[in-house]
Amino acid sequence: MPLVRIDMYPGRDKETKKELIKRVSQDVAEIVKCPIEAVTVVIEDIPKENWGFGGKQSA
Repeated sequence: MPLVRIDMYPGRDKETKKELIKRVSQDVAEIVKCPIEAVTVVIEDIPKENWGFGGKQSA
């Protein structure tokens, strides 16, 4: 059972996330040759102030 975790900045609407889950699930199922029902996608919105790159906070 593949599990795909997507961490991203907040701000995407429900419909965008729905489409993301659909497409990622389809691609993973096709590539690993498993039923789409076996694919789990978790999206976590992480505030920009909780991200850092190159030793600097993003927000």
